[in-house]
Amino acid sequence: MTGALLCPDDCRIRNLPSLADVKRMAQIIEALGVQIKRQGDIMDFNASHIGQSKAPYELVSQLRASFFAIGPILARLGVAKVPLPGGCAIGARPVELHVRGLQKMGAEVQIDHGVVHAYVSGSSRRLKGAKIYLDYPSVGATETLMMAATLADGETTIENAAQEPEVIDLANFCNAMGAQIRGAGTNTIIVSGVPRLHSVDYSVIPDRIEAGTFLVAGAITHSEISLSPVIPDHMTAVIAKLREIGAKVIAEAPDCLRIIPGHRHTATDIETLPYPGFPTDMQAQFMALLTLSEGDSVITETVFENRLRHVAELNRMGADIRVKGNHAIVRGVPMLSGAPVMATDLRASAALVIAALAAEGKTTIKGLHHLDRGYDNLELKLRQLGAKLQRVEDEDEDEANSSELAPAKTEEVVTTEA
Repeated sequence: MTGALLCPDDCRIRNLPSLADVKRMAQIIEALGVQIKRQGDIMDFNASHIGQSKAPYELVSQLRASFFAIGPILARLGVAKVPLPGGCAIGARPVELHVRGLQKMGAEVQIDHGVVHAYVSGSSRRLKGAKIYLDYPSVGATETLMMAATLADGETTIENAAQEPEVIDLANFCNAMGAQIRGAGTNTIIVSGVPRLHSVDYSVIPDRIEAGTFLVAGAITHSEISLSPVIPDHMTAVIAKLREIGAKVIAEAPDCLRIIPGHRHTATDIETLPYPGFPTDMQAQFMALLTLSEGDSVITETVFENRLRHVAELNRMGADIRVKGNHAIVRGVPMLSGAPVMATDLRASAALVIAALAAEGKTTIKGLHHLDRGYDNLELKLRQLGAKLQRVEDEDEDEANSSELAPAKTEEVVTTEA
């Protein structure tokens, strides 16, 4: 969506889910002067007149990905003012890699009172091609700098770049608008700057994390589930771990996977890593599955420092998990029990829903505003698979939190029974 800021012509993006984060990003882009029309899973953008270069803090503070706008805005206008980002409280996720890369491309960058001010001096106000080495293969920094480089003067090389499928998808989107990007999906991306981009009609790839979440839901409930459309190559690490614990995952078609759970699942060790390693965004869901797998599993979180806060909530449901530093030791138990729990972040919320599907009795989950950031109507999809769950309003107004963008006095809760 921020990539559409690069193009002064009309852009159409298809296969967009109905997520809280998508709504927030649309509001941020509209605040920059872009005209947006949405119909179903299709969104049309007209960024011919970007009226201002500053994104509003009250929106940016709720969405980490909003910072991605700094690259396209700076490339188009030569100046950008973007507040430091917010989002889930799962770690520091500093923006130094973004800033240093933009500075390498000739931008002057200052951070003042929580706002990043970036501008390009000179008559052309164009960024310059540069050689950039990322200290860490950050997806956000890779995408920000790749977008900024599409309109830069000369060639930009990004080394130690993130290799996630989403980086490839963004590169394909930009190339469809006339950008010249090579090497996306490898650790070296080369971008030859062009003066202008043009209209595009583009479909986003399927969400590999949502697909992985459903595979794990099938495994923990010993249910056979078929998923389509998916791109199996994007899910290699998750599929490998499911097979390792005793489940079968088979390709019924090039874009369709089926999980056939084992009679029993056994423990395994997991270490989260940048792609193609095991994704940090699947760590919480897999932990829920391992609570009911035989033996001791060790989960090591290397990407975000605060991403084990769901452990306490899973333990409330009868799990046996101990945390030491960035390691979680999961000892499998015969059963989980329903309990009132609180979602602490996006993937933790999905993990609690998955655990609740397999738990004995009723589970009540609060904090669903996290869930709605990354899952499009998860409860309906699960009900269509036979799950017993519903979303209700919490009558306790003192603990208010809402899944909607506007403040509300009620919190929405999913109750599930095994």
